[in-house]
Amino acid sequence: MESVRIMNTGSLLEMQRRLRAAGHESLRSSVQRRIRRAAEPLRNDLQSAIRGLDIRSPGRTRPGGPSPTTRPLRATIADAIRISVRTTSSGAGARVWIDKGLLPPDLRRMPDVINTGRIRHPVFGNRRRWATQTATPLWWTNTVRRHQSRMSAEVERVLDDVRQRLS
Repeated sequence: MESVRIMNTGSLLEMQRRLRAAGHESLRSSVQRRIRRAAEPLRNDLQSAIRGLDIRSPGRTRPGGPSPTTRPLRATIADAIRISVRTTSSGAGARVWIDKGLLPPDLRRMPDVINTGRIRHPVFGNRRRWATQTATPLWWTNTVRRHQSRMSAEVERVLDDVRQRLS
């Protein structure tokens, strides 16, 4: 799974340079705010997708016991989804990503694993007994695809508005 970037780096970089040169700091911050707003529906939809993701077990032969952990898996991952807006030459645009630093060490690979649709883990920490659970595959990828054209169009609209104000 990879982070999502809304980019038109050449146009964004050139526009940011022109705004700095012309001393339009308020316009520049407005552009950043509008680009962030273009990415917010994607972040919210990704959070909803992971929170509502159905993770299933094929069935049990014996009744299960209480969970050995108190942290909710899907909510923990949803809370780690972030947006960052950059206007530097090294990747201008908006980026939607999972901040793995906010996840507990044992869950850092879990967003990638869940995205594959197959979760294999030890039963209650017992490394001699493993379980396989299934989830809807490509929850991240499919959600991003649904939003990509809307986000690109919004960024183009922002760039066009700024070009009109500068000319």
